[in-house]
Amino acid sequence: MAKLYHVPLSPFCRKVRLSLAEKKIECELIEERYWEKGSDFMRRNPAGKVPVLRIDNKIMSESAAICEWLEEKYPEPPLMPRSADARYEVRRIVSWFDDKFHHEVTSKLLYERVNKKIMKAGFPDSGNVKSGAKAIKYHIDYMAWLLDHRRWLAGDVMTLADFAAAAHLSSLDYISDVDWNRSQTVKDWYAKIKSRPAFRNILADQVPGFTPPPQYADLDF
Repeated sequence: MAKLYHVPLSPFCRKVRLSLAEKKIECELIEERYWEKGSDFMRRNPAGKVPVLRIDNKIMSESAAICEWLEEKYPEPPLMPRSADARYEVRRIVSWFDDKFHHEVTSKLLYERVNKKIMKAGFPDSGNVKSGAKAIKYHIDYMAWLLDHRRWLAGDVMTLADFAAAAHLSSLDYISDVDWNRSQTVKDWYAKIKSRPAFRNILADQVPGFTPPPQYADLDF
């Protein structure tokens, strides 16, 4: 059985978990305190980051590379479209969330509110929290604009782009940092993707010291 070394609220780990679950690949989840840089973990990934996937006698790191490998090795059901143009758009949006959204929002909200407490790294920086709370409005508006022109974020079918976005937003939703009332279109998209079987284990996550809001696991929120 595959093993995934992960942190429950990490959006990069969640993206890989969603891909594995959508493709019905059984996987044992192992929580990793990567910030402690244990020798066993550093041997698995000298970069000292999660996720790390052990599968088919391979040890793999970097969430984007893992997800694309899974797509090539286990192509059904597909999470990438066939045409080069459509695949480009999926990759662009994945990068948008894993780079721009992560830098402007996730690192400012989730990392300040949760990671610092877990790592005993001090108190949240109020300036970063305010910056993240402001930036997420822009990103929700951008998602709404995309979804006004498409059924899903990258086109007419669900793709890895939707999982990348949902991984970040679900992590932030756990700490009540998403204003779902800002866009009914985005809220409907999230409700649709959250209802997929692949999301079940993620919605069952529990992080000690943090209680998710009532609507977190509500499929009809």
